[in-house]
Amino acid sequence: MGVRMNRVLTYYLKPYYLRMMAGFVIKFAGTIMDLCLPWILAHMIDYVIPQNNKNMIFVWGGLMMVCAVLAWTGNVVANRMASKVARDTTEKVRHDLFSKVTYLSNQSTDAFTKPSLISRLTSDTYNLHQMLGRVQRLGVRAPILLIGGILITLTLDPVLTLILVSVLPFIVLIMTATSKKGIPMYASLQEALDQFVRLVLADIAGIRVIKALSKKHYEKERFGVINEEVVKIEKKAGMTMAIVNPAMNFFLNIGLVFVILAGAYRVNAGKCEVGKILAFMTYFTIILNAMMSISKMFVIISKAVASANRIVSVLDAEDERDSKLVLEEKDKAEDTMISFEHVSFSYNHVENNLTDINFSVKKGETLGIIGETGSGKSTVASLLLRFYDATEGNIFIGGKPIQSIPLGELRSSFGVVFQNDSLFEDSISENVRLGRALSEGDIKQAILYAQAKEFVEDENRGYYDKLNIKGANLSGGQKQRILIARALAAHPDILILDDSSSALDYRTDALLRKELKEHFKDTTTVIIAQRISSIMHADHILVLEDGAMIGYGTHEELLASCQVYQEIGRSQMGMDVSAS
Repeated sequence: MGVRMNRVLTYYLKPYYLRMMAGFVIKFAGTIMDLCLPWILAHMIDYVIPQNNKNMIFVWGGLMMVCAVLAWTGNVVANRMASKVARDTTEKVRHDLFSKVTYLSNQSTDAFTKPSLISRLTSDTYNLHQMLGRVQRLGVRAPILLIGGILITLTLDPVLTLILVSVLPFIVLIMTATSKKGIPMYASLQEALDQFVRLVLADIAGIRVIKALSKKHYEKERFGVINEEVVKIEKKAGMTMAIVNPAMNFFLNIGLVFVILAGAYRVNAGKCEVGKILAFMTYFTIILNAMMSISKMFVIISKAVASANRIVSVLDAEDERDSKLVLEEKDKAEDTMISFEHVSFSYNHVENNLTDINFSVKKGETLGIIGETGSGKSTVASLLLRFYDATEGNIFIGGKPIQSIPLGELRSSFGVVFQNDSLFEDSISENVRLGRALSEGDIKQAILYAQAKEFVEDENRGYYDKLNIKGANLSGGQKQRILIARALAAHPDILILDDSSSALDYRTDALLRKELKEHFKDTTTVIIAQRISSIMHADHILVLEDGAMIGYGTHEELLASCQVYQEIGRSQMGMDVSAS
């Protein structure tokens, strides 16, 4: 079944071993009752009915009824127990997988890709759930029906049984061969589905742009190509696994033909009774259904093995760890809140995205970061939050090496508004709180500081007004103000605003800066912006270009010394920028 599948089954099913064992016993008993019914019928036809004893007929008929009821009850109870085990196990797998995803390092997340992680949390866990349920229901019943049916037919007529059994090795060979081919095919199918999900998510997120640029036909063609690839792989896997059932039917039908011919000959010769032949045909149907169930399990198991491999690869992936570095001799003064010392970083470990970055910001000061798209502005924020670790150099937070601070403690000291940040399908209040221990007063105050009170307390809206996914029922400026309120609510030590005022008008932006200056004096603020007006009043301004630090100082200093900053100023505010 595969090493990774065995790990999943061993770890996640261990708490349910007793329940599974009880279910197996009940399923076994119910299946035995099912197997007894044709034998009792044969006995009644060949021995009880010829005696014309009504009492015995009622007795044996009553016995059949009892067996039927016990079989039905046992199967229902066992199936419900199996469903509960499958449901609870899948819930635990899904929980651990989601938890792992939230703790994955950014390198691991980038490697898997978000659509692939979504697919593993949904379709792959579903495949595992299907397998766990089916194996418990059919994995016990089908083999018992197969083996028990063969053993009982041996007692009825060994010759006919041997004829039937002779075709079984061919069926086993076919199932084994197709299963070996099926597992890698289903793995490829899941990878193709990852690509499919990736495109669908991208198209849905950018549906307005697609419509605005009349690119619907283009996107339909792209979708068609990927969809065709998924169908192609699915068809190939389906055609391979589809061999099993027809091949089984072929060999079993051959066996049936020979059984009927031999049975007719033996009845005519007086070597076998009619009732036994009827029972034999019933058992043949039971054996056939059992083999069909086993073949279906092979398909389900093939899918589940491929999915289990994908799930375990995430569970085994590198996560964010609290690496403790002993760098006490390099601790900074406590009033230095943020310090970068010769920091370089590369996403791909080939070329640097940041090169030799040096700056220092004291507690309560504001750092503005400006530069073209792709210059490395957001990368600085990612390093501060330890989404990634610097390739070279050292970063200090509050005078301590950043890697010596536990991740939970580090990130709880930040308030962050990212580019294209997310609002959730919940109330405005809960979007600001976001599960933190914040009072209603904290939330309302944060909304006030973020210049959001006016529209939040509008007559058609309120603090408990439910937002659509991604805040679709808010304007761009309203979204940003709710996000800023979320970042301010816990009064963070460090506030990062990554292009968070791009949708704000100049008046609102100025009022926000005023509130920050008045009420967050001890908060160190990092403002990443495209507009000079958003950062010109900062204590320090870092100018980046292609990951390199080409300017650092105040607004006035940079206007005098940094050509790139001068050019940005001229393009945004006119020639007379020094007068601002």
